[in-house]
Amino acid sequence: MSKTDFSRRGVLRTGAIAGAGVALPTIFTASSASAFTNEPTGSTVTLGFNVPQTGPYADEGADELRAYELAVEHLNGGGDGGMMNTFSSKSLKGNGILGKKVEYVTGDTQTKSDAARASAKSMIEKDGAVMITGGSSSGVAVAVQGLCQEAGVIFMAGLTHSNDTTGKDRKANGFRHFFNAYMSGAALAPVLQNLYGSERRAYHLTADYNWGWTQQESIQAATEALGWQTVNNVLTPLAQTDFSSYIAPVINSGADVLVLNHYGGNMVNSLTNAVQFGLREKQVNGTDFEIVVPLYSELMAKGAGQNIKGIVGSQNWDWKLQDEGTKAFVQSFGQKYGFPPSQAAQTCYAQTLLYADAVERAGSFNPCAVGAALEGFEFDGLGNGPTLYRAEDHQCFKDVLVVRGAENPQDEFHLVEIVEVTPVGQVTYPHDHPMFAGGDLGKCNPGV
Repeated sequence: MSKTDFSRRGVLRTGAIAGAGVALPTIFTASSASAFTNEPTGSTVTLGFNVPQTGPYADEGADELRAYELAVEHLNGGGDGGMMNTFSSKSLKGNGILGKKVEYVTGDTQTKSDAARASAKSMIEKDGAVMITGGSSSGVAVAVQGLCQEAGVIFMAGLTHSNDTTGKDRKANGFRHFFNAYMSGAALAPVLQNLYGSERRAYHLTADYNWGWTQQESIQAATEALGWQTVNNVLTPLAQTDFSSYIAPVINSGADVLVLNHYGGNMVNSLTNAVQFGLREKQVNGTDFEIVVPLYSELMAKGAGQNIKGIVGSQNWDWKLQDEGTKAFVQSFGQKYGFPPSQAAQTCYAQTLLYADAVERAGSFNPCAVGAALEGFEFDGLGNGPTLYRAEDHQCFKDVLVVRGAENPQDEFHLVEIVEVTPVGQVTYPHDHPMFAGGDLGKCNPGV
């Protein structure tokens, strides 16, 4: 299904937001003592899917929309039910949410915070969305999470990897299923040590926004703990497409590892430029030069082509896992779209089911009741193994995958191979860890 098809099914909202405040939506029950924003009063409930349909993360956004549509189909009793059949919670019955048919509207974040806030604001105020989800940029996620806190709706974050989302910018109305930069560093470091040793000199290129900053901080801390040295860290604009001018200085820097803290189209382009400059054939300090991409996906591997071979990184999930939840989701997604789902699709599908399940268990769409049902919730069967939604910061804790670009892929869907499934205990940290300091969940806001 094309992005155009999705636009016809939803409501595309873009543009700048007028001010920081959020006007209360008109769709709520003011006469009720327990009123909350966009309380559903009819036979339907509306969810808002806010993803990058344009910009450097558009591939992830397209797959997120596919997953959201599939989740809605399953919630409403269509299809084969997917991971509803394997989910450890059995509250979802395929009759919508609390008996209300699920409808949805869509927006284009453009991978820009202002555009993302504007589209989310429109979905809340004009379309009556009771929950907002989506995003493939942590800058967008933090901005929309803040808006949802102000507006009094739940935000179920999509693809957002910055420590800040459930760190210094955490909010009581926001919840993240996706893993984070700290977890990538904790999972990758032992593998990098085994592969490349403890005496490496790393040069970092880093996307200049909150995800890139915390990803670089996390991988630097994890590798320096092994004995690696950091030669340099250079920030690159999110809108950059040609990274040649950033790659050239690496050659004479004395570094023997290039760490690309880039995602989406940025990573495809910077990795391509690095290979064009011959970095993968170089020897420095008596050892082969290596490239590391701390976070990537099958979608990015496809974009990078041959250049991804042997490149080590981390993922939240991979369609080739053999647990029952993954197999059920891959079957449903593959039957509907003709190819396997990405990690972006899986986390967005899971977030939709987790929200619906929390509403069912709470017996209410009130965001504070939903939040209480999610806090401390332990579950299984959604593709990542046993998972905890930690109450203190609304971060999910689960196993993390270390992956590598396949040397001889059998087809375009097997470009990434799983090197290791890192157990959750290795990537778990205290909620007040210094990398996550300064955040305060505050209180749930029901919007009234």
